[in-house]
Amino acid sequence: MKTKVIDVGGVKIGGGNPIVIQSMTNTLTSDVDKTIAQIHRLEEAGCEIIRVGVPDKASVNALEEIKKNISIPLVADIHFDHRLAVSAARYVDKLRINPGNIGGEDKVKEVVKAAKDYSIPIRVGVNLGSMEKDIEARFGLSAKGLVESALKNVKLLEDNDFYDIAVSLKASDVMKTIEAYRMISKLTEYPLHVGVTESGSLFTGTIKSSIGIGALLADGIGDTIRVSLSDDPVEEIKVGKAILQSLGLRRFGIMVTACPTCARAGYDVSSIAKEIEERTFNSKKPLSIAVMGCGVNGPGEAKEADIGVVGGKGGCLLYRKGEVVCRVDKEKVVDRIMEEVEDGE
Repeated sequence: MKTKVIDVGGVKIGGGNPIVIQSMTNTLTSDVDKTIAQIHRLEEAGCEIIRVGVPDKASVNALEEIKKNISIPLVADIHFDHRLAVSAARYVDKLRINPGNIGGEDKVKEVVKAAKDYSIPIRVGVNLGSMEKDIEARFGLSAKGLVESALKNVKLLEDNDFYDIAVSLKASDVMKTIEAYRMISKLTEYPLHVGVTESGSLFTGTIKSSIGIGALLADGIGDTIRVSLSDDPVEEIKVGKAILQSLGLRRFGIMVTACPTCARAGYDVSSIAKEIEERTFNSKKPLSIAVMGCGVNGPGEAKEADIGVVGGKGGCLLYRKGEVVCRVDKEKVVDRIMEEVEDGE
């Protein structure tokens, strides 16, 4: 779906630009050193925009130092107290607010003025768990209610002649999230920040986020994503990158595929694939590696990959660009593949 473009600290969102991966720190923002250290880890993992919670004045005071020490755009996430948003605007690249809970139209006007003064966009972020009571009374905790809340809050900004907007409308319920985004994508041209909020632990959250975000992106809906996990936020980046790569929307480096293994497997496919993933995680080379257990599907998959290995009784066959290169001992498979990676383009 074609959307308008907004600029977040030099990162373009919407309008057919590459889908941007975001995350949010789980440190106390006022603890500057820990927050910066976590953002550096997220940057290394591939985070492209980072959001921090700003619940108090101490967090606002930390923003300037945080911004000076990171290289990706910084977003301030603020609820209830419009003064925090006004103060934060000078230090960040975007504000994330829910205009409906920021304290009334006059206070929204002050936040909009600050955003205009510093030429930064605002994300209107509405969640099912904090929907306005009047909308909940009319629509219940539904996808329709989310859409009505988002449109109402967007209008609060538009009434103040502000159109540098992104929108998110999230629920922990995957199907309600999908339904809400599908509805609003037909009603607005603002770029959409997509995610399943409060999706849960690494295991549960990865599944829910992959289904929800993946379904929407497959429909062409979504300009930026955040995988929300109750875990190390670096895991959010890993999952987000995997979702985009699985859909063929972005390439971040090496992509490893592996068979599920069975009694035919000629070596320990699982441990080999895991070790290769770990050793190539930070590589930016656009290569595909297939780790296959036997000669049933193995040769075909290996031929499709840039580098492939297929298990057999007499050792493993190594493929490169569809051609057999050599036979490799099982114990040397990982090191041999890494040699091919180092030589790869």
